[in-house]
Amino acid sequence: MGFFRTLFGSKSGGGDGRYRSDEAHAKNRSRQLTMTPQTVAQLRNFGVTDESQLKLEYFFYTNTEEKAAALARKLTDLGYAGGYDHAATNKQEFVVKGWTSPMKMDDQTVLDWTASMCDLGHECDCDFDGWGTNPKQ
Repeated sequence: MGFFRTLFGSKSGGGDGRYRSDEAHAKNRSRQLTMTPQTVAQLRNFGVTDESQLKLEYFFYTNTEEKAAALARKLTDLGYAGGYDHAATNKQEFVVKGWTSPMKMDDQTVLDWTASMCDLGHECDCDFDGWGTNPKQ
């Protein structure tokens, strides 16, 4: 296996052909779940409460158009608006981005949603890069 890696290189996720390895997914998931309560806490400073319902903007990255399209379809099936295109900073990658339907902004709902986005991304071999919102929707 090392011989073929030397000849052909390896993708960013490792030698198994995935964009992100299981280990990279686990680290990203942990980081996203750590950042989410911090982001929700910051939104409280802008008048967002547990009962507020906001649309969240999401971002994923991957290395093929097919993977981006598959994830975009799954997100559309969830009722989200969005699409995919080449990433602005690296034309070898694709970005999937869009907006969710409105959701309650209590910690548990947003944490559960973040975990599900990390896992859905990994299922499609895409990396969930996080979310943002506008508190004045």
